[in-house]
Order: sequence, then structure tokens, then C-alpha cells
Amino acid sequence: MPARLPSWAWTTGLTVGAIAAVTVLAVQADRGPHPTASSAKPKSTASADTQPTPTASAPTRVPDGSGTGRRIVYSLGEKRVWLVDASEGSRRTFTVWPGTVNPDPGSYTVSSRNEGTTGSDGVQIEHIMYFAAKSGVSVAFSNAVDGASPPPAASGTQTGGVRMRKADGTALWAFGTVGTTVTVVR
Repeated sequence: MPARLPSWAWTTGLTVGAIAAVTVLAVQADRGPHPTASSAKPKSTASADTQPTPTASAPTRVPDGSGTGRRIVYSLGEKRVWLVDASEGSRRTFTVWPGTVNPDPGSYTVSSRNEGTTGSDGVQIEHIMYFAAKSGVSVAFSNAVDGASPPPAASGTQTGGVRMRKADGTALWAFGTVGTTVTVVR
């Protein structure tokens, strides 16, 4: 009678196989298309308003009146986020694609986090960080799982998603825990 493999051998083999599969998928995802900012001037259409406005040189200075201490700063007008450390230094800044519902300027805190779900526009999203609500719509930062960063808006749907590129979403997820201050400025 042939010898049976012990259960630990099966478990180890399955675990190694799963890790290999996830690694292959991660490499493939990283090689996929990455969004780039358009240099075209915004058009007078609703969809153009949801795209970040490119600038000649990315602003690195944290907006005045955005508070003090460790925080996330979100500028509605610049469609940009800053991750600010306790020494008031900007650790990272990046453009975002806001939804159709914007939070009012003010101070909020990250109230909850969700690793992944399907957005109201049908896109698979990850690194969801809820921080505000307006008109019954939750406002949260997130990024598309596939690395694309389309505006989080389906035709006629109110959305509170503030999308960003995948690398920026990963950085924000690592920076912002529940209770982290989010300052929204004009």
C-alpha cells in the first residue's frame, strides 16, 4: 500500500501554490495600463469637471488654513490630497478624481476603513477610507483595484468616492488609520 502524505504537506503545498498565484497576478496588475493626466484644457462637459486639472508644476506646499499636526488634507479646488506628518512636512501629494458629491470644507476624521468592495459605479475598489457624509452619500477615498482611475461617477448617480491612482491609494491606506484627521479646504 502506498504511503499517504501527511496533512501538513498538503497544507504547505497549497499555501505555496496560492502565494505563487497571487504573486503572478500582482506582477500582471502592475504591468497593466496606468492613468496619466491629460494636458488638454477642461471642456464644458460634466465629465471634464471630474478630471483633475493638471498644473505645470505640482503644488507641494500644504494649503494655508488646513490645520496643524498629522493629517490628510483634501483640496476641492485643486483636486489634490496631501499626507502631512506631525512635523508639518508634506510626506506625499497627489491628484484625485472626486465623485459627484463633495464634502463641505472643514475638519473630519477617518471613521472607518474597508479593504475592498464594489463601488456604486460598478468598479472594484480597495483601500476605502470613509470620512464624511453629505446629502445621504458617504464620502470616502479609494482606488480602483485594476489600477485605472476613472471618475467615480455613473450617469446620474450621486457618488462620494474620491479616487486616486493605485500607488497613492496604497500610501493613503498606510498613512490614514481610523481617527486620522481629514481637513477639507476649498
